[in-house]
Amino acid sequence: MAAPFFTTPFQPYVYQSPQDAITPFQILGGEAQVVQIMLKPEEKVVARPGSMCFMSGSIEMENVYIPENEAGLWQWLFGKTITSVVFRNPGPSDGFVGIAAPSLAKVLPMDLAMFNGEILCQPDAFLCSVSDVKVSNTFDQRGRNMVAGAEGFLRQKISGQGLAFILAGGSVIQKNLEVGEMLSVDVSCIAAVTTTVDIQIKYNGPPRKAMFGLQGDNAVTAVLTGPGIVFIQSLPFHRLSQRIARAVTSPNMRENPKLFIQIVMFLFLAYLVILSSLILTDV
Repeated sequence: MAAPFFTTPFQPYVYQSPQDAITPFQILGGEAQVVQIMLKPEEKVVARPGSMCFMSGSIEMENVYIPENEAGLWQWLFGKTITSVVFRNPGPSDGFVGIAAPSLAKVLPMDLAMFNGEILCQPDAFLCSVSDVKVSNTFDQRGRNMVAGAEGFLRQKISGQGLAFILAGGSVIQKNLEVGEMLSVDVSCIAAVTTTVDIQIKYNGPPRKAMFGLQGDNAVTAVLTGPGIVFIQSLPFHRLSQRIARAVTSPNMRENPKLFIQIVMFLFLAYLVILSSLILTDV
């Protein structure tokens, strides 16, 4: 059995695959966590590019394209990478590799066999995997379920019978929904959900404002109906990045009130230069 999602720092766990292969791992850290996976000879770990933090000297790393992971036109259009990194232990002794979260995120181990072999996640949730795991992207064709931003209509599906590690920001809460039980969650706060959960999108206001991002935060709510399990994150990455962007740009206007006047003067002078050049050209 895999570790529960609320793992404490430096606590070791053991994963046993359906083929009875034993893989020990540890989840280290508190906020920006790292998963350390022990590899026996000829064992391998598949991870997202740029996620390696450290590894033992016997581990070999290779950037490859995995046909099992459906990566094609949609990923390319949205600027996603279509390759994966494979860490393999060719040596005679055991080794280890440390895979790090790319942001302030928790690492959640998911034994897919406990979720009927499939789970839906937020985009870019996949970190790494052991054994039989397939990663693909699903596009929801229902117009009522389309919301502004890639997170509204591009969902990551992780399937198989192996162990997958996914990412979630901030604190993580697991909700077990009974049959017919309903739960309303902000769409960006859904880290992962089982396929048995029915998801309906609710716009908190005119849908056209939400589609174009004119309604602010919490404009779109997902109504989840059980049975199933949902993992909720308190701090989605895009929400964190928005707060950082506002903190960086907004003080500049407050600390330098002349900045706005300088911008207006620059635009006015540019307009005069263009206008005078047109007049001289006509003459």
